[in-house]
Amino acid sequence: MPEKREASLFRNGRNQAVRIPREFEFSGDRVMMQKIGNQLILEPAPRRKLADVLSTLKPLSRADHFPDVDDTLLSPDSDPLA
Repeated sequence: MPEKREASLFRNGRNQAVRIPREFEFSGDRVMMQKIGNQLILEPAPRRKLADVLSTLKPLSRADHFPDVDDTLLSPDSDPLA
């Protein structure tokens, strides 16, 4: 495990941010953050499962959101590569 190292703080809009040195980089793009006393603890966020992502989607309210499809394009007699 790498030793302690000093890092710089800066402002990003209204947020304070920290520049994480390469040897402390996380994979992914999300972290979990916890403050205990003066310590700020960062750990990789758990990967989201596809079922969790899909459960956040709202169902479509009306079928007319889809364009009309020419049924002859879906004919079993037609060769899509011809």
